[in-house]
Amino acid sequence: MHHVLTLDQSLAIVFALLTAVTNALALTTQHIASTRKLEHASTWRLVLFLFRQPLWLLGWLALCGSLVFQALALHFGPMSKVQPLLVSELIVALLLRRLWLRQKIAPLAWLSAGVTVVGLAVFLLASSPSGFANVPRASHWTAPVLASLVATAILVGVAQRGSPSRRAGFFAAATGVMWALEATFIKATTDTITASGFAGALAHWPLYALIVGGIVGLVCEQAALHVGPLKVSQPFIVIVDPVVSVVLGLWLYRETLQSGFVHVSIAALAFIVMCVGVVLLTQSAPSTMKAELHRL
Repeated sequence: MHHVLTLDQSLAIVFALLTAVTNALALTTQHIASTRKLEHASTWRLVLFLFRQPLWLLGWLALCGSLVFQALALHFGPMSKVQPLLVSELIVALLLRRLWLRQKIAPLAWLSAGVTVVGLAVFLLASSPSGFANVPRASHWTAPVLASLVATAILVGVAQRGSPSRRAGFFAAATGVMWALEATFIKATTDTITASGFAGALAHWPLYALIVGGIVGLVCEQAALHVGPLKVSQPFIVIVDPVVSVVLGLWLYRETLQSGFVHVSIAALAFIVMCVGVVLLTQSAPSTMKAELHRL
């Protein structure tokens, strides 16, 4: 197997990992800040309280950083390589829980993190995603975008009824689809900025699709987190996003994966192993950060 990394590929991996780190940092800091005191405060008092919390503001800074890092990663590398790497956010979050929050992490959680990393690494090595400087024409976007939006609408529709876990699962799946679609908009916006500059991007559709897609994705994600347990929604988001991202990368950007029965079989098995690791990790990690807040 030939795996010599070019400079662009190396930069894509580095920026994808930085995206995962900043995403995990944003989630952790904002969760801590939003659960400090004022549990029963009104919405406005809570908002004012949060704006005075350095941790909460740090979380937003990290979130902005993650968007920049993801844009850079998608600029230098294919979606089918960048998006699966974002699964490493779960491992970074687990490390933050242990090293920063001083939470006790079950051995199963560490084992699951290891399984996830191994599955991810083998999947990327076996599938060897690659892409070219292919910029899709406007007409090429119609089918992939429509397919993604229809799938999201169906999942949201199904999520309107059922048990909390069932609803959370379908909302989370919709979120995963939207975040994958959002990655294509990020990539398209970055390409537009590269070609036309920041001012020129205002005259093209990808920037506005990025904004709308981000809003829809956030609404779906908040619905998933609101209606059911995090242990259900988190694995669905983390697994559906890379699956749909790979499909959209192949479909829209003409990215390629290693062909051949051996490569495909190993890649498929490794992806399943990674998914098992993700599910076990989300089930065995501490379910809350509240118990350890007094140690901060």
